[in-house]
Amino acid sequence: MPELIAPTAQLHASWLAADAERSPGEPQDGGGVWLASADELTRPEGFAAWVGRLRAQGDRSRPAPAGRVHATHFWIVEGDTFLGAIDVRHELNDFLLRAGGHIGYNVRPSARRRGIATWALGAVLPEARAIGLTRALLTCDDTNIASARTIERNGGVLEDVRETEVGTKRRYWIEL
Repeated sequence: MPELIAPTAQLHASWLAADAERSPGEPQDGGGVWLASADELTRPEGFAAWVGRLRAQGDRSRPAPAGRVHATHFWIVEGDTFLGAIDVRHELNDFLLRAGGHIGYNVRPSARRRGIATWALGAVLPEARAIGLTRALLTCDDTNIASARTIERNGGVLEDVRETEVGTKRRYWIEL
């Protein structure tokens, strides 16, 4: 049975195995990889530092990184196996309102088509409510039917489909 946990350096080997399954350049929405360099993630001490930055990003007593918002990161795990990541962004900046949304998620390729993303999104919605959101914006590529279904299964209502600086996005709202 999967569970959501705070990111931990103890899953370094499993995270690397999941990363190796991805196609080159494949996005890791909700994973916070922008907080680290690729070579940093391969070294245990660099990975541990990145995990610390992921955990700190949700701390509202500290300023958010420039151009970013506070976000609470969760890892989707089964035992000691990293299955994916999901994050809740505490607010929307202009980019997130257009193209990114409040919640981002990804599941490693070998764990897809098992309902894990749908489960994780449902499990994280109470966390979004707990940080004060009354509704959450979620977006996905217009061609990503699996993600659209995940959002719709969790109550997402399509607002529109629009061109953004990162491609054509479907924009959904979920009432919390």
